[in-house]
Amino acid sequence: MEGAETPSGQRNRWEMVAVAGILAFVAMVDMGIVTLALPDIGSSLQVAPQAAQWAVLGYQLAVVALLLPVGRWMDGSAVRPVVLGATAAFAGFSALSAAAPGLGWLVAARVGQGVAGAVLFVLMPVLAAQSVRPELRGRAMSVPATLGPLGAVLGPVVGGVLLDWWGWRTVFLVKVPFCILGFVVAWKAAPRRGELRRPSVSVIADCALIATAVVVVLLALTFAVEAPLALLLGLLAVPAFVRWLGRESGQRVRATLTDSRTWGVNGAVLALAAALAGVQYLVALHLQHDTGVSATATGLAMLALPVAMGLAGPLGGRLADRFGHRRIATVGAAVTAIGLLLLTAGQTGAPPDIAWRMAIAGIGMGLYGGPTQALVMASTPPHRMATAGSVTQTARSLGFTLGPALATTAWGVAGGGTVGTTTGLAMAVIAAVLATALLSRGRPLALVTR
Repeated sequence: MEGAETPSGQRNRWEMVAVAGILAFVAMVDMGIVTLALPDIGSSLQVAPQAAQWAVLGYQLAVVALLLPVGRWMDGSAVRPVVLGATAAFAGFSALSAAAPGLGWLVAARVGQGVAGAVLFVLMPVLAAQSVRPELRGRAMSVPATLGPLGAVLGPVVGGVLLDWWGWRTVFLVKVPFCILGFVVAWKAAPRRGELRRPSVSVIADCALIATAVVVVLLALTFAVEAPLALLLGLLAVPAFVRWLGRESGQRVRATLTDSRTWGVNGAVLALAAALAGVQYLVALHLQHDTGVSATATGLAMLALPVAMGLAGPLGGRLADRFGHRRIATVGAAVTAIGLLLLTAGQTGAPPDIAWRMAIAGIGMGLYGGPTQALVMASTPPHRMATAGSVTQTARSLGFTLGPALATTAWGVAGGGTVGTTTGLAMAVIAAVLATALLSRGRPLALVTR
């Protein structure tokens, strides 16, 4: 991506790092806040729950389907028009979603918002990495890497308050002020050089193939709750995925991952995102339905994780700049696994008992986030940073999309209740352990500079 490179000796643009953090928070808060509003949306628009679910799926599918093609398009494009256009579009489609008179309008607006969200997801790590000198990338990357997951976890907490007091339309409007703030800062700070590339026609085919594969997997997981053999339907996603890998964009992604040796890192990102999203869903379900804890108490218990993440995130970036990105990322993943293991063993306790266990997992996620992003960017040539960033964001978004579906499947197959919750949490622990193993492998990577 052109226009944001910061060669050694040039001043650091921390304003653009702040923009990356704001956009990360806004884009990720949407992943959880709307889910909480689905019952109210269905009741207000007089549609069935499975139909209302498309208010979430429309956004998530657009994000996952577009991330990789958008990364390819943005390599070589200027920062300024991309960040301003995507931020304005995200705010505009948020407002249109809030004004929706029916489900068709709402789903269409959510798909548009997902398109803008995909661009924002790709922008975040690129803005952070290219706005500071290479030796400061760990600290810079910790900003969006911390604020993004914070937004995903805080979404349901904030959404509960908004729904109780002002209704479902406010969960869309709450993001608009943050978009305006990011737009204003970017307007003043973004470099005024470079040109915007026109997307190629092949982007549509790439998006269709990726979307087909993701839809098939989600449908397989949905049906598996009633019929476990339905998981075999997920195999139908393989032809679409293989076809995409054979196209130019798929080959570019494979080349980027192979040259930078970040297959394992991105696998770890997917695994930990799925674990976090699944735990968030299972803890809320268990506390409210199995133990009768109020929504307010549940939200406060779950708040321990994002608070711990926020406190540990900046520390993770500083430690990574001093001791190495891979080492601190691995430590963070291991601490997350320990926290989830403690949560699995003590999930029948009172909310305070659950809160301190979630806080340990949050500390691990905070330590892991920034160093992992910096590890990817440090191993990638500047002309492929947008592609590398889009791959990592795709892995994270796919994890947040699949995590609740996997947790629901495990919970349902195990018979629900406490046994189902334990089964789902155990899967999250396994995912965190796998992520730790993936991050610990590979040689330390030197920073890539011009």
